[in-house]
Amino acid sequence: MHEMSLAESIIQIVEEVAEREQAKRVKSVSIEIGELSSVQTDSLTFCFDAVTKGSVAEGAVFTLIPVPGTGWCMKCCAEVGLKEALGECPVCGSHQVQITGGTEMRVKELELE
Repeated sequence: MHEMSLAESIIQIVEEVAEREQAKRVKSVSIEIGELSSVQTDSLTFCFDAVTKGSVAEGAVFTLIPVPGTGWCMKCCAEVGLKEALGECPVCGSHQVQITGGTEMRVKELELE
């Protein structure tokens, strides 16, 4: 389950920011996560709750902000929305689509106390 290592990386970032800002507690963490990132969001939420036990972020509200998958079709030159990484162009049906967005995952916002 790679979601556990992702949650551990998130809490490491959160703790570094909290220490730098001299925060006593992290109230909320918002994560942007691409729809094509292959991350199981339910598992990530569960893992985040597990890795925050005993940390400055214990009990923090964990919000996932979906980032839609996008791609550029090499055949019809259209910028298109994608629901799967190897999907076809919804405009022309080609499978020659280069992913341009929706694979990222980043800490978007922290609320500190």
